[in-house]
Amino acid sequence: MNLWDPKTIHQIMAMFGLRFHKEFGQNFLTDAMVIEDIADACAEAEACTVLEVGPGIGVLTRALAERYRTVKALEIDRNLIPVLKYTLGEFDNVTVYNEDVMQADLQALLAEDFQKGPVSVCANLPYYITSPILMKLLESRLPFESITVMVQEEVADRICAPAGGKAYGAITASVNYYGHAEKLFRVPADRFVPAPKVNSAVIRITLWKEKPCSPKSEEMLFRTIKAAFGQRRKTLANALSSGFPALTSEQIRQAVAQVSEDPLIRGERLDIAAFTQLSDILLEMLGVN
Repeated sequence: MNLWDPKTIHQIMAMFGLRFHKEFGQNFLTDAMVIEDIADACAEAEACTVLEVGPGIGVLTRALAERYRTVKALEIDRNLIPVLKYTLGEFDNVTVYNEDVMQADLQALLAEDFQKGPVSVCANLPYYITSPILMKLLESRLPFESITVMVQEEVADRICAPAGGKAYGAITASVNYYGHAEKLFRVPADRFVPAPKVNSAVIRITLWKEKPCSPKSEEMLFRTIKAAFGQRRKTLANALSSGFPALTSEQIRQAVAQVSEDPLIRGERLDIAAFTQLSDILLEMLGVN
């Protein structure tokens, strides 16, 4: 069943009386090689579980099911559940759940799978909710091996940007706390039905077995990152002054001086290790007040 064939996609949609829903970010892949490459990149071991977010009509799901022991797919659109039963009927290692990943209890869903072996995530994420879904997965504290996702290319560049680059931002630093992000390849807009207005890219986040940075307070770390990028045109010191009004300008300057010799440094030049150090300093200063 060539689910990547545009004719097949339209036939299946017509068969079930369905239409594409923009609100769910439904853009189905029509490039067999891209599908194979994503599935190959998802995990190293065949004896693993793959959590797929947004299987659509099952084009990527089939490739995953052919490679890995178990596939659990979360599909928010209930109208696609009958379609998935039809397109995935031959696979006994796939279970589809009509759930929103943002509301799903992932720990309960995957508890047995984590006991059996490694678990990875694979998804073609809707552009409008990419960051919330990624952070939901990362903040779940579940021991995923990796998260391989297709996102808008601009977002991929931000997530994978090096410290000091123009694309580096709050999402970059936040993701770096949980794992190493790398851009694997781009996917042109014309490889989808319907075609989006922008190109996409596939990225993989390999989660740290042990985090290289250990802040005294994760809450303070993310508050510091958020403040640093809240006003990108400002220096780090000025941005932090807005984010931490309880501290004086002099205290902020002293904090910045401990992580950089440049008093005019901006937030995009700090890597996650520097942000961790800075957040610990700010935490101690706030504790004094």
